[in-house]
Amino acid sequence: MTPLQKSILNAVKRRPMTLRELQNNLQVDNSRLRTTVSAMVATGELSMRNGTYVPGFATYENAAAPNTIPCTLVKLAARFGFASRDDGEGDIFIPGRALHGAMPNDKINVKLFDHPRVEGSSEGEVVEVTAPNNRFAGTVCLSEDGRMAVEPDGCRDVKFLLAKQGSEGVHLGDKVGFLITHRGNRHSDHRAAVVEKFGSSDYASECAKAILYGRSVRQEFPPEVLEEARAYDNATIDPAEAAKRLDLRGIPIFTIDSAETKDIDDAISLQKLDDGYELGVHIADVSHYVRPGSALNEEAFERATSIYYADKVIPMLPTQLSNGICSLNEGEDRLAFSCLMRLDENGEIRSYKFVKSVICSRVKGVYKEINALLEPEEGVDLTDLKTKYEAVLDQLPTMDELYRKRLVLRKARGAMDIESNEAKLVMDENGRCIDIVKRDRGTSECMIEEFMLLANQCAANAGRTNKAPFVYRVHEAPDAEKMEKLSATLLACGLNAKFKNPIPTQLELAALLDETRGQPIQIPVHTGILRSMQKARYAPQPLGHYGLVLADYAHFTSPIRRYPDLAIHRILTEMLNGASASQLQRDFNEFAQQASEKSSKQEVAAVRIERDVEDLYKAEYMHNHLGEVYTGTVAGITPRGVFVELDNTVEGFVPAAQLCKGEPQVIDGVSMLDPLTGKSWMLGSSMKIQVAAADVALGRIDFEYMVE
Repeated sequence: MTPLQKSILNAVKRRPMTLRELQNNLQVDNSRLRTTVSAMVATGELSMRNGTYVPGFATYENAAAPNTIPCTLVKLAARFGFASRDDGEGDIFIPGRALHGAMPNDKINVKLFDHPRVEGSSEGEVVEVTAPNNRFAGTVCLSEDGRMAVEPDGCRDVKFLLAKQGSEGVHLGDKVGFLITHRGNRHSDHRAAVVEKFGSSDYASECAKAILYGRSVRQEFPPEVLEEARAYDNATIDPAEAAKRLDLRGIPIFTIDSAETKDIDDAISLQKLDDGYELGVHIADVSHYVRPGSALNEEAFERATSIYYADKVIPMLPTQLSNGICSLNEGEDRLAFSCLMRLDENGEIRSYKFVKSVICSRVKGVYKEINALLEPEEGVDLTDLKTKYEAVLDQLPTMDELYRKRLVLRKARGAMDIESNEAKLVMDENGRCIDIVKRDRGTSECMIEEFMLLANQCAANAGRTNKAPFVYRVHEAPDAEKMEKLSATLLACGLNAKFKNPIPTQLELAALLDETRGQPIQIPVHTGILRSMQKARYAPQPLGHYGLVLADYAHFTSPIRRYPDLAIHRILTEMLNGASASQLQRDFNEFAQQASEKSSKQEVAAVRIERDVEDLYKAEYMHNHLGEVYTGTVAGITPRGVFVELDNTVEGFVPAAQLCKGEPQVIDGVSMLDPLTGKSWMLGSSMKIQVAAADVALGRIDFEYMVE
């Protein structure tokens, strides 16, 4: 920094100054002063505010703030980034020149600016990268000077030159995994080397592989895990173990899943009593096979969840367990953990007990087939289906009856039923997406969900009332600020959303969901309510579930694909074995805390992967429909443009420039008005569009507005 620059900076630190005040204060040549000030603004050493100059973002003295704040860089673009504070206090905006080459998932130390560009915001500069992340996936491209480079996924317009060694055979547009081999003080100084080649970015399957690589997903099981799993090749249950358990093989137990499901971890049975019902929910006893200290357990803990995308699965457990000895396959004896519940005539829980059992599923039920039996269509021959389900056919009407009663109770307490518009991707033999259909939930899907919910509720109640360390599924009440924004949005949509209190009751929100169900406004209203909620997570404290309106809730029913379920099976087993409260505290306190934290983190990562990969396949499908015209629903409005959702759940973007001749006016995030033409578009309104572009690598679809 030159002496003049130092003098200018010291002057504006004392108080903001205009250019004339600086000239009078420093007594320097006007032309030289103007040139120096302009250069300091360009480098971030000065900022302009209300016609005066103040210290800029590159001057990061801030006596009121800690020296540095530990963060993780979570987003990077060519001209800015965002860092998430490790203390959970929010995000910090990092201007491009203040990033100093930091990359997503780098652990960094950030110094806050004394004078952020936006009053009241948190802005800062990266002063140190404490733990660099050098593993990324990306797309091969050309640099501005025509050399081979790579653009990291999720970092638009950020490019690194590729080292010649290791990049042989790499072509433009390829999806690759790469390592940053050299870091400079700017992103343009970084150098990269390709270590994995996946194929063309025109195909979703190759882009999906890159996503998994870039996010360090554990796809292969380590040798020690596979060695333990091989002990269960073609395994059958141990007769000696079965003899110790409640034998339920004489009861007509069966499973209901989608036709393609291979990891079946829940089965049901139901008996009508004179004064109610006896419902059995029988869950694969994974904890019998996956023991503490084993390589299988350590790997399951690290993965915490299976990841499902397109027609593939990355399982939490090897197939010998997930599809074999733990899966409740038709006609095969299996060890189970059963929740046996007594419900009264109205469907309310009167009592429950957990038992270790041995079961044999009579039939592999399929949702679509059960729906056909429960709600037969006129003229459809069901003879073959009735033959298949003969052993359990008489249970189906009773199950439907109990489900209807449970539905009444669910509605009475205000449990929210948010339409999520899930998509089913239809793949060809080459793994290409050839169709997208909206996934419909019939009676059997909702029925099984309700029965699993009952077992989960009982499991959480057992943990809480016995004061045992536990892994609860918690969903806390939304905060008042988010609810205030939601209320304003709903009112702007013409809905009566004046809540009695800052935090609405579940009944109030459920009424809004029901009021808009099946209406054009359904998508934005249901999505808006969902986004205003807190995220469900796992916790060792019984904090209840706001959305379900339950004081007790945990995840008990899917131990093949979720570690929290396996964790509470282990704790419940010790409770059944007579362990005292103090012994349970000693053995599982730390375990419950660690399992909750790890499982919450991995669940968020898995959901993000599943959504991002789904976007790739949707873009692949729509790429084959370029130029085609559809009518969709306006699902989101921003100053840049609107998001339109099609009936098949595909969402695309229409730029505001196509809609408005003048400067677009966005009103409450609900409508967009063109002041020159008077035309307006509102959430829930229909819009005719043409598919303009579909970028598979980015999972992005662009629509063109068609004037009607």
